[in-house]
Amino acid sequence: MTRAEGVDRPDDGTPRTPDRLRRRASRLLSQLTTRSDRLINEGLARADARKWHYAVLASLQECGPGSQATLSRRSGIYRSDLVGVLNELAERHLVERAPDPDDQRRNIITISPQGRRHLRRLDKVLDDLHDELLAPLTPAERDQFVQLLTRLLDHHSRTS
Repeated sequence: MTRAEGVDRPDDGTPRTPDRLRRRASRLLSQLTTRSDRLINEGLARADARKWHYAVLASLQECGPGSQATLSRRSGIYRSDLVGVLNELAERHLVERAPDPDDQRRNIITISPQGRRHLRRLDKVLDDLHDELLAPLTPAERDQFVQLLTRLLDHHSRTS
């Protein structure tokens, strides 16, 4: 994205971006996604984490232990990428791997006590980052925005 694409109004207040572009939900979502990703990635990096770390820890905390395949489905992380994420989390003692008693060829991943503490810290970091991202919206508008995005994503997840 060029600087001109990211700024909608020059100093004199006249629109720089044509209205027909500002009315396109796909374009607005794309631009907001770019800004959101940058904000979240930089904020998590300051907390010595990545968004995939958060996704795995949240999945383990909310849904319980699981195999790598299960965690891949829950978190949306490709199985091949998940191995690296799990290695990073295991090196930091945030998750524990143990052989699956039903199938010794695979591991069951569990969040560790240290991982639970780290997840609580990341929740706070993300709460603050989302407050920054959604600052212009009221609490009711934020809830509605998340509900609408969830509805759109659920619809397109079912049809793809």
